[in-house]
Amino acid sequence: MIVVTHATLRNPAILAVRQLPRKFFGRVTVWPRGPVRAGTLLRIVIEMQWVRYTLALAPLVVIALIWNGAALPLSQAPVLMIAIIWWVEMRVLRVPPGRRARLVDPAEADRGLDLLRARARTVLSSIAAGRAMRAGQLRLVVEQSELRHLPPLTYVSVQSETGPEVLALNASERRAIADTLFRAPLDERALHAINQAQNVFLRDIAFDARAVSAHARLAAALA
Repeated sequence: MIVVTHATLRNPAILAVRQLPRKFFGRVTVWPRGPVRAGTLLRIVIEMQWVRYTLALAPLVVIALIWNGAALPLSQAPVLMIAIIWWVEMRVLRVPPGRRARLVDPAEADRGLDLLRARARTVLSSIAAGRAMRAGQLRLVVEQSELRHLPPLTYVSVQSETGPEVLALNASERRAIADTLFRAPLDERALHAINQAQNVFLRDIAFDARAVSAHARLAAALA
């Protein structure tokens, strides 16, 4: 999970918002700031279409290099290249529509999404209380990659109707998200399975600041 906010990105300009919810996958590349594991960087790179297309067509390049006589026919076979890219993208890296229903039991999916909404509202209540918000709406936006057979890549941001904008979260707010959002029985993989089954990869949970309890406001004031 990457908490997407100004302090965690090398390219915070991508946080500019025109309408809510602000989406990232397929539109911009998120480059995390600070120490990042090589596996995480590689996973982000795989989201780039041109990288996946290059990898999908790599066997044709190998064949052309080994068998010189095949180089010209392969270079003149765009339909074959398009077919390979389509098969990899739609059949290998994504779940075919006919298989989605078998991924997760619908009742289990409903329980998982209920838990996600409850945790999201807990986080948003904490953020609203810490900022002494009395009005306005916050959204916790959880967006995951569509690609399967790969470690799930999850972007989490807090977005505000005021502006609109992606909030600049401080360290304690980012820690609250990290500590609360993904714990057993609902971790990133479990949510990814639900999203694959429903073919929905962006979850947008809204919270009205007027719903913050007096207890939450007191706890924030004493923190």
